[in-house]
Amino acid sequence: MGRAALLRVAQLPVVALGLAVGGALRLADLSDAADAVWGGATAVSLLPLTAGAIRDLLRRRFGVDVIALLAMAGALALGEFLAAAVIALMMSGGQALEAFADRRARSELSSLVSRAPRMVHRYEGERLASPPLDSVVIGDRLLVKTGEVIPVDGVSEGAAVLDESALTGESRPVERAAGDVVRSGALNIGPAFDLRAMAGAEDSTYASIVRLVREAQASRAPMVRLADRYSLVFLAVTLALAAVAWVISGRPERALAVLVVATPCPLILAAPIAIVAGISRAAAHGVVVKGGAALEALARARIALFDKTGTLTLGAPRVLDVRGLNGVAPDEALRLAASLDQVSTHVFAGAVVAAARERGLALSFPTAPAEVAGAGISGQVDGRRVRVGRASWVTESRSPQMDAVKTEAAASGTSNVFIAVDGKPAAALVLEDPLRTDAAGALRDLREAGITEIDLLTGDRLDVARRVAERVGADRVIAESTPEQKLAEVAAARTRGVTLMVGDGINDAPALAAADIGVAIAVRGETASSDAAAVVLLVDRIQCLAEALRIARRARSIALQSIVAGMVLSSAAMVAAALGYIPPLGGALLQEGIDVLVILNALRALSGGRRTSTGVSRAPALQTGRRTS
Repeated sequence: MGRAALLRVAQLPVVALGLAVGGALRLADLSDAADAVWGGATAVSLLPLTAGAIRDLLRRRFGVDVIALLAMAGALALGEFLAAAVIALMMSGGQALEAFADRRARSELSSLVSRAPRMVHRYEGERLASPPLDSVVIGDRLLVKTGEVIPVDGVSEGAAVLDESALTGESRPVERAAGDVVRSGALNIGPAFDLRAMAGAEDSTYASIVRLVREAQASRAPMVRLADRYSLVFLAVTLALAAVAWVISGRPERALAVLVVATPCPLILAAPIAIVAGISRAAAHGVVVKGGAALEALARARIALFDKTGTLTLGAPRVLDVRGLNGVAPDEALRLAASLDQVSTHVFAGAVVAAARERGLALSFPTAPAEVAGAGISGQVDGRRVRVGRASWVTESRSPQMDAVKTEAAASGTSNVFIAVDGKPAAALVLEDPLRTDAAGALRDLREAGITEIDLLTGDRLDVARRVAERVGADRVIAESTPEQKLAEVAAARTRGVTLMVGDGINDAPALAAADIGVAIAVRGETASSDAAAVVLLVDRIQCLAEALRIARRARSIALQSIVAGMVLSSAAMVAAALGYIPPLGGALLQEGIDVLVILNALRALSGGRRTSTGVSRAPALQTGRRTS
C-alpha cells in the first residue's frame, strides 16, 4: 500500500475517536469542548483534502472532492460541528473502503509481480556469484536452486523437475531433460540444476509478464476518465442547486445539506474499483489485461481473428522427416539448424531442437543470431553461415528437390522448414503441428460469450488452413498472408465491428497492435507480440480467453450500474435537501449509505456471476480466401 493510501486509512480511527470523545463531552454538558473536539476531528480530514484540491487546481484538474471540502468547511462556518465531524468520518470511511477495495482487486496482479526473481546464481570462473538479475546475458551459466523461480529463459544442462503452473495453468510437475528449453517463471521443485541463458532478463518470459502486469496496474480506464468528465458536470449542478436553495429559502443550511448529500463516490470510486476488479479477476484466470482501456474494448468485442500456428495449433510441432539436399548429410544439417534454433522463439524451433536431441546430436551455441519476422533465423554455427526458415528466404538457389518437398507437404497437410548452409540449400524438414485439443471448444465458448464472427488469418497454405478452420468451426479463412496483409485484414474487420486479434509470433505483432484488442499467447516467451498486444494469455490455453471476455463484460456493466445508480440516488437526495426535507446531519448519514452501496456493488466484479449465453453457438458455412505475396 502506498503512502497516500496509508494516510487515508490512518485518518479513519483518528476521526472516529474524535467523534466519540466529542459525543461523550456533549453528554457531560461540555458543549464548547465537544465542538472543539469535533472541529479537530474534521480538520484531520479537511486539511489533506484541501491540500489535494489545491494541487488539482494548480494542475487545472477539477473534481467532486471540492463538494466534500465545501460541505465540511460550510458546516464548520455555520457551527454544525457534529455534522462536520460526521462528514469527515464518512469521507475517511469511504477512503479507507476505497483503499481496501483497490488492494483486494489488485491482489492477483501484485502476486505475479512479487514472485519475480531479483538475483541469480552465476558461475564466474571458479566461484559462484549472486549478481542482480538484469546483469545476465546470453550464454551465462547459472545455478537454479531448489524452490527458486527460473530467472531467465535458457537451456537446461541437467535433469529438472519444474512447476510450470504459472505459465501453462497445468498443476502437475513437469520433467525436463538436459538440453531442453525452460522458461523463466517456472518453479524448480526438484534438485538444483545448471541453466545456460538463452535470453537476457528483459527479454525473458517472466520479465515480460511482470512488465505487462505493471502496465496493467498503472493504466486508467476510459470509463474512469469519462467519470471524471461526469464529475465536472455533477460539481456544477451541485453548486448551482445549493446556491438556488440558499437564495430561495434564505437559509444557508439548505445549501449545506445539498453539498453534504452530493456524493462523489459513484463517480470517482465505483468505476475504477469495478474495472480494476475485472482486471484482477482476469489475472486469476491467467489473462493479463493491460489496463481499463483494454478491458472495456474486450467487453465490446464482436469479431475475433485467429492466427493458426501456435494459436489454434499446439505450437509444439514434431519433425516427421529430415531430407538432405545437395549431398548434405541429414543429421549434419539438422545439427546445425538445431544449434541455431536454440535461441529462436519461433514455434517450430523447439521441434527442431528436440529432433536433434532425440538423434543424439551434439549441439553448439550459435553466434550473431538474427531473426526476421515471418521468414526465419540466421547465424553462425561452428564457423558456418546457417539459415533456417522459408524456402524463399533461406536461399536464392531454388532446386527441384525443394519444390518436390513443398508439393508433397501440400498434399499431406504438413509443413516445411528449409535449411541453408553457406548460402546453399542443405536440407528440408517435414513437420506437423497438431491442433489444440481445446481449440474447437474455445471458439464455441467465444460465440457463447458474444463473439459473432470468427476468422482464421494465417500465413500458412490455403489447404492446411482450411482443414484447421473446418475442424474448429471458423467462419472464414484467409491464408498465405504476410504481416502486411494481416494488417490490412484487421483494418477491414474493424469496419464491421470491435475486433480482437489472437496470435503468438513476431509476425503477428503488427496485426495485434492494429486490432481494437490484440491478444497474445506469451507462454513461450515471445516479447514482440506481448508488447504489441493489449491482452496477454499467461497460460497455454486459449479457452481462458472466453472467460476473460465474460469477466470484462460483467465488470463494465457493473461499473456503469454503479455510476448511474449513484448519480440517480444522489440527485434525488440533493433535491430533497434543497426543499428542506433533509438536514445536514441526516444528509451526511444518507450520503455515506449511498457511497457504501455503490462501492459494494462495484466489488461484485470480483466474483464470477452467472454464466450466460449471449451469442450464437454454431458457425455459418466456411468462407475461404487466399493472400499471395
